[in-house]
Amino acid sequence: MRTPEEAAQAQLDAYNARDIEAFLACYAPGVVVTRDPSGEVLAEGRGTMRETYAKLFADAPELHCKLLYRIVHGRCVVDHEEVTGFPGREQVYAVAIYEVEEGLIRRVWFLEG
Repeated sequence: MRTPEEAAQAQLDAYNARDIEAFLACYAPGVVVTRDPSGEVLAEGRGTMRETYAKLFADAPELHCKLLYRIVHGRCVVDHEEVTGFPGREQVYAVAIYEVEEGLIRRVWFLEG
């Protein structure tokens, strides 16, 4: 079973490889992804994530996420990331919080701002 840090790193590696199967394998079946503090639900379940990320991976062949800083606290991992390769955008900075249970990411919060 993966530690929270291993789960976060595995999904980051799969994201950068644009490997949808390896990416989804890091997440619990009922994963919930939200934007906070608004609470907007971006994805619920692996099926929705598959649709969203398969399209993103196909549309952005230069997509790459660079980890700038990581904090691990218990079952949560907080990543500060620089994402490049989005069509029409130079770079995006993001803060993601991953909550991990039994080796799988069950909840993700993307902080607005």
